[in-house]
Amino acid sequence: MRKPFIAGNWKMNKTDEEAVALAEGLVKEAGDLTDRTMLLCPPFTSLKSVYEVVKNSNIKLGAQTVYWEKSGAYTGMISADMLKSVGCTYVIVGHSEQRQYFGETDETVNKRIKVCLQEDLLPIMCVGELLEEREAGKAEEVVRTQITGGLTGISAEDMKKITIAYEPVWAIGTGKTATPEDADAMHASIRSVLKDLYNEDVAQSVVIQYGGSVKPDNVDELMSKENIDGALVGGAALKVDSFARIIKFQN
Repeated sequence: MRKPFIAGNWKMNKTDEEAVALAEGLVKEAGDLTDRTMLLCPPFTSLKSVYEVVKNSNIKLGAQTVYWEKSGAYTGMISADMLKSVGCTYVIVGHSEQRQYFGETDETVNKRIKVCLQEDLLPIMCVGELLEEREAGKAEEVVRTQITGGLTGISAEDMKKITIAYEPVWAIGTGKTATPEDADAMHASIRSVLKDLYNEDVAQSVVIQYGGSVKPDNVDELMSKENIDGALVGGAALKVDSFARIIKFQN
């Protein structure tokens, strides 16, 4: 049985003071929910402060990316050890905005996943197609390539530690959302890829989130689908009321 997993990616939003206030509100709203995993991924500047808010709650802390070297002359980068030292247990890897703006590739995604696994951090690997790729009928091919490249050299045992987030790039921050049926079909396709790469047990056990304009008014329908196990939420994670409704989804 896959445990539902709702994550909030705050991206480049919230000062430290604002981040603490948002986290405090969400801890109150989360209450004693234990049948789902809940995660907050604030900017690096607020990781420590948010950890102090959530450390005694059922909400986990994650980072928005990680560098694959342990230490060294890599100005502007953040290592796995640094993230662990401030309370992170999860890391988002390969987000489409990293791919689009900062040169992320399947190869660098693979490096980030491997360092996460080596350092006992849990990766959330993002995959998804551009609008033109979907319109050309290449969505499943693109996602298969991203999964295969990102998971090169990753064992079936390590796959138990990895979450996959399907985020159609054309639906991120645009207000557009894949229909629940389309999203579920892609999630099923991802499970088929995992079966080919590993086995049926891995395919059925991996948690797959949907990301792409998830909102309070569509989360219930999305979460009712067989292959959708959670959500990677952007804009709607920046306000207590909207994200609280998402983490309290009903299906």
